[in-house]
Amino acid sequence: MKQVDYIIVGCGLASIAFCEQLRANHKSFMVYDDNSQKSSLVAAGLYNPVVLKRFSDVWKAKEQLEIALPVYNKIEADLGVKFDHKLQLLRRFTSIEEQNLWFNAADKPSLEPYLSIQLLKNTHDCIDAPYGFGEVLHTGRLDTENLIKSYKFFLKEKDTLKEEQFQYHKLQIERGSLKYNEIIPKQIVFAEGFGVKKNPFFSHIPLNGTKGEVLIIQAPDLQIDFGVKSSVFIIPIGNNKYYVGATYNWKDKTHQPTDEGLDELLTKLKTFIKCDFEVIRHEAGIRPTVKDRRPLVGRHPKSQNLYVLNGLGTRGVMIAPYVAEKLFNFIENDKPLDFEINIERFKH
Repeated sequence: MKQVDYIIVGCGLASIAFCEQLRANHKSFMVYDDNSQKSSLVAAGLYNPVVLKRFSDVWKAKEQLEIALPVYNKIEADLGVKFDHKLQLLRRFTSIEEQNLWFNAADKPSLEPYLSIQLLKNTHDCIDAPYGFGEVLHTGRLDTENLIKSYKFFLKEKDTLKEEQFQYHKLQIERGSLKYNEIIPKQIVFAEGFGVKKNPFFSHIPLNGTKGEVLIIQAPDLQIDFGVKSSVFIIPIGNNKYYVGATYNWKDKTHQPTDEGLDELLTKLKTFIKCDFEVIRHEAGIRPTVKDRRPLVGRHPKSQNLYVLNGLGTRGVMIAPYVAEKLFNFIENDKPLDFEINIERFKH
């Protein structure tokens, strides 16, 4: 038998962020992951403090960035891998009215640090943007696929990753003690994303799940080193390749890409990209979304050493380290969770 402080189920952004809390505080752990959840792998990985559809501020953007960026920098240093790329992000305007809305938003104290008041003219032949762009400040892109694959390799080297399905029925809970196969953990944190729907301990939490489809295109003539938000995002990822996304489907809960998703992305992309391109990848994943757009963090109502870390939605890169720190302090230091992220807000 092996004793550990924690078992963590899942190995996406939420799990990795919590692992970093455990490593920083010298806690032992074992991670279980069966590679069934794809939302972190297919995500654009953009960290952006502004809701660009409505020109409003992202929930707790400043606090999230202050916690997240040092965490990712430390992982880069420990793993010797580069996955955090600073990226200029431009919002394409479709009218004079949108320009005016942008400048109005930039006057708000919460948005002033993030919205440039200098209008940028379009100088790229392959982009249709007659009304120019607004620049979002303090943005970047996390190569989530590289991060997750590198982190799994890191865990394997330390013999702290089991690439297998966590079998809930084998978890023994007796008088507050836990046992799972040959492991005796003090606590278990379930960070499975949409996979939590199959978890009998937390299937009651109101996680909806939103399917997103994305493309990777090759466009040699486009030649941009900045991201553009219009009807879709287009983000450079190197070697004349670009990420294009994403769709939102609240009904389809499969991980398979669809013809409908492909048509939607191509139709929107062609409204502002005026050069030839080739689709080289088409992928899909289920985002762990919640109706009030806040994470789901907390303790099981009966089993006091079972916890959930979930519901990161479309902004997992920014939110994951923030909520991981909150959960760790809740478990280890008895610091109460903020009501707006605590699963008890849905207790009724």
